[in-house]
Amino acid sequence: MIDSLASATDTEVAAAAALAGAEVVRARYGRLHSRIDKGSGDFATDADLAAEQAILDVIRAARPGDAVHGEEGGRQGAADAEREWLVDPLCGTLNYATGSQLVAVNVALRNGSAAVADPFSGEVFLTDGETARIRSGVPGDERPLAPTAETRLVDVNLDPPVPSAPGFRAVDLLAHPGFVENFRPRVVSTTLALAWVAAGRRAAYVTDGGDLSGSVHFAAGIALCRAAGCVVTGVDGGPVGSGGRGLVVAADAGTHELLLSMTGGRGRTG
Repeated sequence: MIDSLASATDTEVAAAAALAGAEVVRARYGRLHSRIDKGSGDFATDADLAAEQAILDVIRAARPGDAVHGEEGGRQGAADAEREWLVDPLCGTLNYATGSQLVAVNVALRNGSAAVADPFSGEVFLTDGETARIRSGVPGDERPLAPTAETRLVDVNLDPPVPSAPGFRAVDLLAHPGFVENFRPRVVSTTLALAWVAAGRRAAYVTDGGDLSGSVHFAAGIALCRAAGCVVTGVDGGPVGSGGRGLVVAADAGTHELLLSMTGGRGRTG
């Protein structure tokens, strides 16, 4: 399969790479994993490393001239490469290491195609940068992503750091009277939740942070949500990019405006 990808589109390469990583993650689930300390309470497991290698194998075979920036291995490839892939081989490592299946495998070509794979449902969410769709584990089952706020479920990332405090803290959002009146919180601690916003399974996703547009954790999910037609800004309502602050990603403008009214944002889409 890897050899046949040389003539494939970037979207198909992203999907194949994400699914290759997902296969490793699924196969190693439930084992006693070795941990590699990354400091500040963060760590990787042997599954993270093996999944990243499987993803790299696909990208290198299909796009040998491209650079790859992996969460575990850093940037690899020619220094002057014009294209770069952003890889998060196991988003939700702590979930995974403690026996939870709430994880994602993220692969994105910077400013291009992207894919997010769910190792346990068999689904892969993919975009060519213009359209977004989902493939189930059933052959031939592919359909467009259709965001909707009907669930009223908002996923909030509570993981540190909290660079926007005291102006904005995600934990304070959960206690806001307007939030309690309009939404129900969820905390899955993985960017799989971004794909769920694009798919209509979440009304919105909120996280603190800096510029997340080039993050290996967030790039694929942001690309999916934008292509699906979600509203994507920082927590201050400003554009996501250089100088940006976190994310508010909502299925529609009304949900986005309501959340920004609680985060202190300006209500400006981007």
